[in-house]
Amino acid sequence: MSRINTNVQSQIAQRILTTNQASLAQSLERLSTGVKINRGKDDPAGLIASNALGSELRATNAAIQNAERADQVVNIAEGGLQEISGLLTDLQGLLNSTASKAGLSQDEKQANQLQIDSILQTIDRISSSSSFQGIKLLNGNFDFKTSGVATGVADFRINGAKFEGSSLNVNVNVTLSAQQAGLLVSVGGATLDIASNESFVLEISGSKGSRELSFSDGTDLTTIASTINQYTEITGVAASVSGSTGLKVYSSAYGSNEFVNVKVLDDGGLGSSTGGIYQLSSQAFLSADSASRTALDANNARNGIRDSGQDLRATVNGVAATANGRTLRVNTDFLDTEITLTSGTARSLGTTTAFRITGGGAEFQLASKIDVAGRVSLGIRDVAARKLGNSEIGYLSQLASGKANNVVAGDLDGAQKIVNESIAQISSLRGRLGAFQQNTIGATIRNLNVAAENTSAAQSVIRDADFAAETAKLTRAQILVSGSTNILSLANSQPQTVLQLLG
Repeated sequence: MSRINTNVQSQIAQRILTTNQASLAQSLERLSTGVKINRGKDDPAGLIASNALGSELRATNAAIQNAERADQVVNIAEGGLQEISGLLTDLQGLLNSTASKAGLSQDEKQANQLQIDSILQTIDRISSSSSFQGIKLLNGNFDFKTSGVATGVADFRINGAKFEGSSLNVNVNVTLSAQQAGLLVSVGGATLDIASNESFVLEISGSKGSRELSFSDGTDLTTIASTINQYTEITGVAASVSGSTGLKVYSSAYGSNEFVNVKVLDDGGLGSSTGGIYQLSSQAFLSADSASRTALDANNARNGIRDSGQDLRATVNGVAATANGRTLRVNTDFLDTEITLTSGTARSLGTTTAFRITGGGAEFQLASKIDVAGRVSLGIRDVAARKLGNSEIGYLSQLASGKANNVVAGDLDGAQKIVNESIAQISSLRGRLGAFQQNTIGATIRNLNVAAENTSAAQSVIRDADFAAETAKLTRAQILVSGSTNILSLANSQPQTVLQLLG
């Protein structure tokens, strides 16, 4: 057909040329930008996935930076604690030097006390000056805040806590009581009634050691108890008068590691009919189990009657706690705490709200998603001299001049207990911070780096241009555009052949 008003071949060539030019333009754009999704129409689903992965990648990189910052914060705190640990070691040496009183002048004692005062002041200064960007680290600024501490709680420490809302109740449910080891020794009266040439000889043993004690006729129960108590530091066993004829002999501490062993090496002629050794009732520590009597001259008494203590068994907020005597510990991702109950509470079954956590702690965001699972909370206690130690034995500040445990005229035995406890507390805190750096921060950084790599790779597959493929498409598009242009030129010249029909 020879029509000139409508050139269908030219229209077809124009459409194909337009399509090829669009393909060429897309290849040029992708090669110039390096990405294959430059606008939503390029790949709507891919654009959504790429943006989601990009957002997750940015959050993951921020979490890595948070973890690295947390490591730096803990490094500074660890540096301060290391110095305090060294000072406490020096303090231990000064105590031992001063305890050797023979050949030690008053001036030397006072000189040692001056050094101790300087050490205590330095500990306080380190506690108040260790900081990161002006934020104090060792002055209790990152310790947890509590309220409503129950009277049944003798001491507690919060190492970590995460919770939603304004506060968290810490509930302790005692399912098995803590017990001291204990026995009741009866001599048949308030005083020993034996022959004047006889002796009543006991060997008292405990977790720390043993002592052989000998008593003569007429010695009263109070004197026997006092004699046993003189060696409590050596044996770990104490005694008190119980009733008119009995003497309760018990471990000074609670727990399954404690025991009391009483041997009657010589009954002084009291025989099998007078007195005896009794186990204490499991339900009432002050009461003797009458059915458990062992005669003072029996073989069992000569070989030794033994009783062991018992560890507390309890749950804390529904989590089974590990226990040592009256002290229990839970360590989970949401709550890490150590609680020491009073004697009365530790021996009583039931539930009590130990305290309420209302805030505080050093909180770090170590995950890409902001929620309670992605946060890590770390408690860093106040390490000032007035805070090191505990309520039972005293605090480090009591070693200062004029205080109860000064080395010039104070209680050196008590001072050493305080220093030992302070060293243990600082070592425990350093160990916990070290574990946080190595396990929590280190593992988190490694895991987040792997996640960032995989997320970046997934985003690259969806979004980044494949230059080899795009170059091939570009070459193809260039050839097609060139061919389409030539064909369009031929299609446009095709109607001119009609002129031949006009002659």
